[in-house]
Amino acid sequence: MLSFWLSALMVLAGSACGVPTARPTATSAPLAREIRLYNWADYMPQSVLEAFTAETGIRVNYVAYESQEEAIANIRAGEVYDLVVLEKDLLPIAIEGGLLAPLDYRNIPNFRNVAPNFRDLAYDPDNRHSIPFHWGTTGLLVRSDEVTVPIRRWADLWDPRWDGRVVVWPIPRDLFAIALKSLGYSANSEDPAQVEAALAQLLKLKASAIFLDNTAPSITPMLESGQALIGVGWAYDALTARNGGLPIEYVLPQEGTILWGDHLVIPANSPRRHEAELFLNFILRPEISAQIINESYYPMANDAARPFILPELLNDPIIFPPNDSLADVEIILPLSPQGQALYDALWERFLDAMP
Repeated sequence: MLSFWLSALMVLAGSACGVPTARPTATSAPLAREIRLYNWADYMPQSVLEAFTAETGIRVNYVAYESQEEAIANIRAGEVYDLVVLEKDLLPIAIEGGLLAPLDYRNIPNFRNVAPNFRDLAYDPDNRHSIPFHWGTTGLLVRSDEVTVPIRRWADLWDPRWDGRVVVWPIPRDLFAIALKSLGYSANSEDPAQVEAALAQLLKLKASAIFLDNTAPSITPMLESGQALIGVGWAYDALTARNGGLPIEYVLPQEGTILWGDHLVIPANSPRRHEAELFLNFILRPEISAQIINESYYPMANDAARPFILPELLNDPIIFPPNDSLADVEIILPLSPQGQALYDALWERFLDAMP
């Protein structure tokens, strides 16, 4: 199931499949009583946080952000967090800005469980600053009992029939990728004319779609209430809806789905790096990684966890998509400094146009 994803990741990101090295010193000081985890809302099962506290005595203070760009800005401004979840395309910005601490792998021996093809990628050689966390597809969620025409393309989000009934997340890189794909361009395009055309698409969508608060845990309530009939979402949204008895179809659009991958990092100003590394090692245990997958419905790059994953999830194509559904897949990759500046400027224009 993972072979296509892994081979694509190697080609596009330049994997060398290496094993990280450790820093020369480790701490033997008493453990802190708390660490701060900065993450999407409800993106780590509470049961896992409580198990870590029960075992170590270290409480996890879970702080939710509205966007990962907000997380970068707050770290840069001096806010103190001990662990942060960042998408791969933001890692170069954080690393080059000196915002992240190098990891001491003597405290993270369970890194050996991470699948080799998720290691040592071009955006963080030797995994010096990051641990792979969740990955997955981005797709369309459709109320199949209410929508009687086929929804198969990103471009369907702009169909006037669904004005006011489409819900999306205001996540900059995701929205630009979707708009670019709907126009037949690469999700990673840095061509100014193409990205400008994507902005024009997004401004049209702004006038007709519902933009969800990024602190919301899921789009499922919007679909359940009938306020929205189509949404952009992920495996968690689809399976949560399905488990609640909602008739939802999860569609990987014909223009090509978009693959994403989140990583856990430790900010350079964290005063509790050792405790943060203990948490990283804890969640990389096979049974703990499986517990996260079983409760969050997102896969992790942990080969050793597979025997502990619920069979119905391990065999679910929404979570672990088969190769033939990923024919036109694109992986969101880091932008060049010039590309990032272009996207940032256009996103500001998008926000300025928001009602």
